[in-house]
Amino acid sequence: MVDYQYFFNETLNLKEKSNENSKNSYKTFQRSCEECLCGAHVDHKGVHEGNHEYMVRDFKKKFWISLALTFPILILSPMIQSFLGIENLLIFPGDVYLLFALASIVFFYGGLPFLKGFFNELKAKIPGMMTLIAIAIIVAYLYSSAIIFGLKGKLFFWELATLIDIMLLGHWIEMKSIMGAGRALEELAKLMPSIAHKIMSNKSIQDVPISELKMDDRVLIKPGEKIPADGEIVEGESSINESMLTGESKPVRKSLGAQAIGGSINGEGSFVLQIKKIGKDSYLSQVINLVKEAQSSKSKTQDIANRAAFWLTTVSLVSGALTLLIWLIFTEQTLAFAIERTVTVMVIACPHALGLAVPLVVAVSTTIAARNGLLIRSRSAFEESRKITAIVFDKTGTLTEGKFGITDTIVFEGSEEELLILAASVEAHSEHPIAQGITSSAKKIEEVQEFKAIPGKGAEGRVHGIEVKVISPGYLKEHNFSYNDPRIDELISQGKTVVFVLVDGKLRGSIALADIIRDESKEAIAQLKKMGIRCIMLTGDQDQVAQWVSVEVGLDEYMAQVLPHEKKDKIAKIQARGFFVAMTGDGVNDAPALAQADVGIAIGAGTDVAVETSDIILVKSNLLDIVAITELARASYKKIIQNLIWATGYNIFAIPIAAGVFYKMGFILSPAIAAIFMSLSTVICAINAKLLRLK
Repeated sequence: MVDYQYFFNETLNLKEKSNENSKNSYKTFQRSCEECLCGAHVDHKGVHEGNHEYMVRDFKKKFWISLALTFPILILSPMIQSFLGIENLLIFPGDVYLLFALASIVFFYGGLPFLKGFFNELKAKIPGMMTLIAIAIIVAYLYSSAIIFGLKGKLFFWELATLIDIMLLGHWIEMKSIMGAGRALEELAKLMPSIAHKIMSNKSIQDVPISELKMDDRVLIKPGEKIPADGEIVEGESSINESMLTGESKPVRKSLGAQAIGGSINGEGSFVLQIKKIGKDSYLSQVINLVKEAQSSKSKTQDIANRAAFWLTTVSLVSGALTLLIWLIFTEQTLAFAIERTVTVMVIACPHALGLAVPLVVAVSTTIAARNGLLIRSRSAFEESRKITAIVFDKTGTLTEGKFGITDTIVFEGSEEELLILAASVEAHSEHPIAQGITSSAKKIEEVQEFKAIPGKGAEGRVHGIEVKVISPGYLKEHNFSYNDPRIDELISQGKTVVFVLVDGKLRGSIALADIIRDESKEAIAQLKKMGIRCIMLTGDQDQVAQWVSVEVGLDEYMAQVLPHEKKDKIAKIQARGFFVAMTGDGVNDAPALAQADVGIAIGAGTDVAVETSDIILVKSNLLDIVAITELARASYKKIIQNLIWATGYNIFAIPIAAGVFYKMGFILSPAIAAIFMSLSTVICAINAKLLRLK
């Protein structure tokens, strides 16, 4: 397991350093990710060459420098001069050598990622996109260089430069789209406070870094503070909010001897905590380990474009070699003519369109998604969203709002409005979440005198001289109050929190509260079920609460009282049932499950760690956006397939023509015309990508 104390110390140390190397080193805890298009892999030791962010900057820099050098290359190229009718205006001594020098810079500088990727693919014995790009630019460069130094033919340095420019642009776009979550463990670390109030042997209190805490140390936890480590309450009592860690929707009352989890938030009371777990044994450290494990074991999807590139590479290389051999061996044509035919084949098979077929659609779909509050962090997971057959929802903060609100009011005497005003007026002086839930639902708050909290049982005060108590069922039993109303029993059976209101010692009514269900949850579930997607809820909350929410929103099934480490296993079991699973959540307890799922969808209003371990983020926290992202994924996939079919399919006709099969009929395709056809295929793919829309 991860040594949390070490991890936290390193986090603080690295945060204090501002130089670029430290920032790159901080990426040590990145998720394992798919092979980059340049052939490099993410370096999990923090080396910057393997870092996606570094590669985005590198492709961007190489693109702009290569593009700047391309303009003089175009002006100096005889073919372009002839096309523009300026061939006699820009001729000067040594012009071809200047052209050669500029093209060489673009080839070796701008083309370096593709040349490296080419050798990496050869080393791995898996030729693909990089092989095809490298062969195209190598043939264009060597052929044109040979012409500079005596071989008869036409220069194609302009084709070399524009090919490298477009490939750099395509990969720059691609790399930006596939940058996945890399800061999940950093966000987990942020849950812990940096300082603890340690109680010294002489009973004094000293603030110390949590890294200095040891087993059995005692620390004071003040109201509203984060708990610095796992431990046992040895003095005092309070309510603790563990929703971001366990999924429990309401604060849990903790008294003497109860266990408290590091990273959870203390409520209105104060208490002394004796440290019982530190380092790798802590609850949060185990969650960190689960996230790391799930991320590293996440299956890698093979890029469709790479598969297409493999076959196009094979076809292009074989076709180019056969073209050269056939013209040399079986005809009387010159070497220059045979090379020109071969270059034409390589040019028309050049992967401009293939290189942009996927990233163009990704760029368009990502932009459309962002405009609609859908942030795509993982390209491959987004594409795979079209396969979703089951969506697993967290409850607290996902299907529900994650805050208490009044769901039912039962009045024994008087009006409902009066009951709520009296209860809310008293509870307005309390910081307890249940009290806040009542207060937020009242239309009016009256002035209260003699307010007093009843520890663990409620609160009391006087409103216009009337004694008002808002108390728990336990208080009723202790003071021999009774009620005969089956409606209250039903509310309790649903897992709702029920409080009672006493006015001048008389039971006037009860108020039921629960985690409020989001308005759009029911509609979103209904639409997803129409799409043939099974909807499942996974929660750490009680079975009664889970059942009530499940019925209210129309889920297919639910699993309750699931601990964080069990959530990941539950997702795996659902996957084992043959479902392609998406997980939607917002809490730390959801992070391992988000990473384990085929597609992780985070509610943007939730914790940062849930966002950082997800593939897709719903910024507006609207579950209807899950429907939108699924539809967009399906539409994007169709566009990708259409582009790939065009980018590769036209070669079935283009390559034979480029090789010269119609030569005896008097028709021959020049390299310039081949370049135009190749460029047109790119334009077609770009237009098709731009036609993508979100319904």
